[in-house]
Amino acid sequence: MNSLRTRRSILAATLASAALALSACGGGSAPAQSGGDTSLSDVKSKGELVIATEGTYRPFSFHAEGAGDLTGFDVEIAKAVAEKLGVKASFQETQFDGIFAGLDSKRFDTIANQISINDDRKAKYEFSAPYTISTGVVVTKSDNSSINSFADLKGKTTAQSLTSNFYKMAVEAGANVQAVEGWAQSATLVQQGRVDATVNDKLTYLDYAKTTPDSGLKVAAEAPDKTESAFVFRKGSSELTKAVDKALQDLRADGTLAKISDKYFGADVTK
Repeated sequence: MNSLRTRRSILAATLASAALALSACGGGSAPAQSGGDTSLSDVKSKGELVIATEGTYRPFSFHAEGAGDLTGFDVEIAKAVAEKLGVKASFQETQFDGIFAGLDSKRFDTIANQISINDDRKAKYEFSAPYTISTGVVVTKSDNSSINSFADLKGKTTAQSLTSNFYKMAVEAGANVQAVEGWAQSATLVQQGRVDATVNDKLTYLDYAKTTPDSGLKVAAEAPDKTESAFVFRKGSSELTKAVDKALQDLRADGTLAKISDKYFGADVTK
């Protein structure tokens, strides 16, 4: 009798241990992801991709007619990417000088605001495949004959956003930089003669020249190196980055990227 009771006790203990092991392994529930990369699953769970953008950076991110809906090249591409991910695109408008701090503090999942890829940023953030290829240009007043190259910026004053890649280009050229919030303010200061120039994206200038033909500004010099702009993510967001890369690949293949690009620039600037 005691032997039978002992065997039953052993069997019960074995079954209990097996049940406990199955429970620890999930037992049909979603496996625990503690300490893992949940960047993509978090986006899928909340049903939206929260995207930081400036909202004042025409033609990439701006309000139609000044006070209309948020639109622009980056905005349309971000919406198309979110749709490929099966979630809603939710935008948070943020001044450029605080946009990386907002990403760091997890106020949003990514930034779509012509963020150019450079080594300093790659050391701290993850980037998607580039969706814009452009160059940096020096913009001056039309009657300025003293600046014809980046080297001519030495000792001159330029207007730049302090966290932009173009700020770095201006400083490396020897310019004295006056801080501004974005392109619109930079252009105004150049027009007023309060600064000598601004270094910015060629596509931004071309759109501005198209919509403001009497601006009195010109491209005085163009950088030899191309700049690549992409979505930027916090380090550790590899799963979300890979999903966005796949979305961009699909959007390029089905012609969506080229269509959006042609709408704003009359050419495909995505490759």
